[in-house]
Amino acid sequence: MKSNGAAPGILLDTSFLLPTLGISVSGATEEGIKILSETETELYYSRFSILESLWVATRTVNDSAFYDESLRPGLKSIIESGRYERVEEDSEIFSEAFTLYGLGHKDMIDNILYASAARLGLILLTLDDELRKFVLEKRLKDAFISVEELAVLTQGLRGARGNHSTELQMSRDK
Repeated sequence: MKSNGAAPGILLDTSFLLPTLGISVSGATEEGIKILSETETELYYSRFSILESLWVATRTVNDSAFYDESLRPGLKSIIESGRYERVEEDSEIFSEAFTLYGLGHKDMIDNILYASAARLGLILLTLDDELRKFVLEKRLKDAFISVEELAVLTQGLRGARGNHSTELQMSRDK
């Protein structure tokens, strides 16, 4: 993993990859993408988010929310552009994801994303309040960032060059 020392890398939940693939999003997802586009924060994706994105694409292929001509170049952009780094899941990440399943969280893709972020020292940008609540109730590592927290983090990086990111990371490590 690359690191510029200014802020932890951000692992993107699937919803933040969808627009690159030609699938419309709105609200907080759109806002998060706008914030990310204005930063140099290291962005990571999981091959399992690509799989989940393809599932979404198959469900929306006949919907006006899907732009077929964007899928192929979008995949190429995510996988080959260099803007995104792919996380390399190992056996420990899959074991942790399975443990989360056993604890009661049944969305295995979300479990893999969370376990990847937690083990690799990344923060997971997600809108999934249910997953975050579950993890915190189980007293597991807070490896999440919301769009609102992302706005504060990036503003801090632009202003104080790292103070907010250090404070945010320290509060997550408690």
